[in-house]
Amino acid sequence: MSDIPPTNPVNGNEANQFAKVGGGNDVNVGKKSFSPKISRSLSALFEFKKPLPTGLKIAIGLSAWILFFTGWHVLATAEGTNTTLLPGPIAVVQSLVELFTEREFATDVAQSVKRILASFSIAVMIALPLGIFMGAFTPVESFLNALVSPFRYLPAPSFVPLLLMWLGTGDSQKIALLVIGVVFFLITLFMDNTRAVAPELVECSRTLGAGKLKVLFHVLLPSALPRYFETARQMLAVSWTYLVIAEIVAATDGIGAMMMRAKRFVQVDDIMAGILTIGILGLLTDTAIRLLHRLCFRYLR
Repeated sequence: MSDIPPTNPVNGNEANQFAKVGGGNDVNVGKKSFSPKISRSLSALFEFKKPLPTGLKIAIGLSAWILFFTGWHVLATAEGTNTTLLPGPIAVVQSLVELFTEREFATDVAQSVKRILASFSIAVMIALPLGIFMGAFTPVESFLNALVSPFRYLPAPSFVPLLLMWLGTGDSQKIALLVIGVVFFLITLFMDNTRAVAPELVECSRTLGAGKLKVLFHVLLPSALPRYFETARQMLAVSWTYLVIAEIVAATDGIGAMMMRAKRFVQVDDIMAGILTIGILGLLTDTAIRLLHRLCFRYLR
């Protein structure tokens, strides 16, 4: 018995080291493996310019609207809130339904849509040829940009008194104001779109013997056409923002005119319903141009 060596006791430090290396991992293995997974998922989700699946994009967008309407409802129903001045989303939706079913609001909406489409078509017909020639030929840009650039900084509502004196109170005054609100920006943006065409395309076509007009209409215009669509989509949104300004002055129909009538009787729910209608119409026209862009330029996918 005396030949058996005595067993050394394990001290406190050695026991702690054993717990960290061995048994301690069994206790925290779930926690340690779960946290890095979440970290990696979030890191992968927030990569720079990484595309998201369509379903995830829709879910994120819907969550934003749910939060917005929930916050609006909570604020409108909070104690001390004057519901006459801040109606909740349910009251606004009820007012919107009443406007369409009992007050012929569809006629006002149709008039507003007609004015937007007519004015924006006129603005594009003016701006597109000017933008193409300014982007293609430097002398044209030097001549016209001296006039176009300052007009971009003039607020469109400042033209209302002049337009009323020149064109009266009819549709022509409202359409003219909507044209002024976007046409100068469209000219500049179309010019930039034309400039963005790769110069190698122009040089190659010129080397192959194409004339200037052929280069303009068969190289520059087709190459820049997708960008023109995108510019038109963005500026159409700006055109909707001028609608109420165009329709609140001596107007008898349109969304803006309805909102001014509601203001006289402090019908804030009707005013908010008009704002909501403009937002929905703007979203629908934006979606329509996006779909048209996809159909016309499938090769860009």
